[in-house]
This record gives sequence, structure tokens and C-alpha cells, in this order.
Amino acid sequence: MLTEYEVQALLLSLKIASVAVVVSLPFGVVCAWLLARCQFVGKSLLDGLVHLPLVLPPVVIGYLLLVVMGRQGIIGKVLYEWFGLTFSFSWRGAVLAVAVVSFPLMVRSIRLALEGVDHKLEQAARTLGASPLKVFFTITLPLTLPGILTGAILAFARALGEFGATITFVSNIPGETQTIPLAMYSFIETPGAEEQAARLCVIAIVIALASILASEWLSRVARHRLEAR
Repeated sequence: MLTEYEVQALLLSLKIASVAVVVSLPFGVVCAWLLARCQFVGKSLLDGLVHLPLVLPPVVIGYLLLVVMGRQGIIGKVLYEWFGLTFSFSWRGAVLAVAVVSFPLMVRSIRLALEGVDHKLEQAARTLGASPLKVFFTITLPLTLPGILTGAILAFARALGEFGATITFVSNIPGETQTIPLAMYSFIETPGAEEQAARLCVIAIVIALASILASEWLSRVARHRLEAR
């Protein structure tokens, strides 16, 4: 059986990962659209910035977030003084950290799905008088749904496993920022807590595997429904 401490870390991990995906998904769709469909000056730079978290050490990302979004940071100071909103050392900061780290996986999946949409279907809808916005919501978005689901679930799984950026930006505070990886880190450092660390390790593996399988299943179901129309 899981202890109250372990359950707390598990529920907090699920909360942080879920909020991160929900908040970042609209931005992911817009960013993927820009990269897949638009030509503009600086596109390569945007593409590089979006995918930078894939290759940067997570500790570097956490440090940059601390500098920019911390209470005395470039943006964080303004948010705190004007709105009383703080990200550092809070669960909101953990959401921001895992969202940044998982964002490239989300954008990449959605972008590939957008690039696979048949442009002839969109052109046919436009010739029938549909506005660009209506074409997007009735043609493009439904055809992109498998990629969106895949991106969201992969981002969720990545968010659950984030460690370096989280501990650097928001520390390891039980009940506030201590997710499963951080709780495992605490157990590993505590003599005699190997059993608790092993339990959380198994839980992390099960959730990650279930997320990958769910991603494949949902994508398959969405594709079959689109093909059946």
C-alpha cells in the first residue's frame, strides 16, 4: 500500500502534468500551425527555440525560468508586484517548468499531423464559400485530431517524468512542488527508504507505459473514425 506521502506526490504529479497540458495545448496548436503552414522571416529561429528544450539540460531550463519568472526575475517581478502572482517555489511554477520541457513533443506531433492533411480538401471547402476559420475548425482540426491527441498524451507523460527543471526552479517542497521524480530523489537520499523509492519507480513506469499505449489507441480510433466518414 502507498503511504500518504507517496499518494500526495502521485496526485500532485497528475495535477501538475494535466494542468500543463491543458494550458499549453492551444499554444501548441498555434505554434505547430505557424511552423507547418506559414512562411515568414525568423521561422527557422522559432523552430529552433521551440525544440531547444529537447537538447538543453533540464537544469539550464530551470535556471532560465528562475531568472525570468522568479519573484525577482525579469517578468516574474512585474507579475508579483502588479498581480501578486508568483511562480517560483509553487505548484504553478512546476506547471510552467514541465510545460516548457514537454512543449516540443506536443508541437512536433501536431505539426506532423498538420503537414499530413490533404490541402485539396481545404481548397474544396474554400471554393464552396467556407471562411478560413470555418475550414480550420471543420476540416483541418478534425483531420489533425490524432496528432493532437498523440502530442497531448506524450507531453503529459514527459511532464510526469520531469525532474531537473522542476527542482531547479521550484525546489522540492512536499505537498507543493514534490512530484514523483522529486519524491523518489528524496527517498533515494534517505537511508532505509529503498522500498518507497521502488514503489514510486514502478508507478512511474506504469503511468508512462499506459500513456504511450493510450496515445497509440486514441490515435488509431480517431483515424478510423475519420476514414469512416
